[in-house]
Amino acid sequence: MINRFVGAIDQGTSSTKFVVYNHYGHAVGLHQLEHTQIYPQPGWVEHDPMEIWDNTVTCIREAMSAAEVDKEQLEAVGITNQRESTLVWNKTTGMPYYNVIVWNDARTRDICEDLKKASRKGMDRFRDKAGLPIATYFSATKIMWLLENVPGLREDAEKGEAIFGTLDSWLIYKLTNGEVRACGG
Repeated sequence: MINRFVGAIDQGTSSTKFVVYNHYGHAVGLHQLEHTQIYPQPGWVEHDPMEIWDNTVTCIREAMSAAEVDKEQLEAVGITNQRESTLVWNKTTGMPYYNVIVWNDARTRDICEDLKKASRKGMDRFRDKAGLPIATYFSATKIMWLLENVPGLREDAEKGEAIFGTLDSWLIYKLTNGEVRACGG
């Protein structure tokens, strides 16, 4: 049991980190890499999902090497992520259709305003069902924007070929070679 370990992926807004913990809960290996912040327009914030994937793989490899741990010794791997940062990818290839739209991106402000104006409940239009107000922070309006603005995405989504989620769900998909499709959250 002492030669068993757990790993943790911390996929944050500015960096990716992987930590290996021993049986006693002590960190025995750690590697962290920053990723590029992309600002295509004022108020827009994106990340390159392939850079995040490459950084995740590198961080796992380097932290496990530093801890002198091989994959057979890992009991579990947990993932924490940027929460509402949104990604859409092809369910067969795993390739993203567009960059990650980051949680603090404000490009969906007009979509949010239109949704608010279309109901007497305003920003609380979906609160009864979702428990949340309408806001640019949440994934739903980011997905609406992607469907309207990324060529071919709507068609692939209608054919069931596109998957959306937060970065933890995509990383699980990638780490399991597409075998596991988990809901992020």
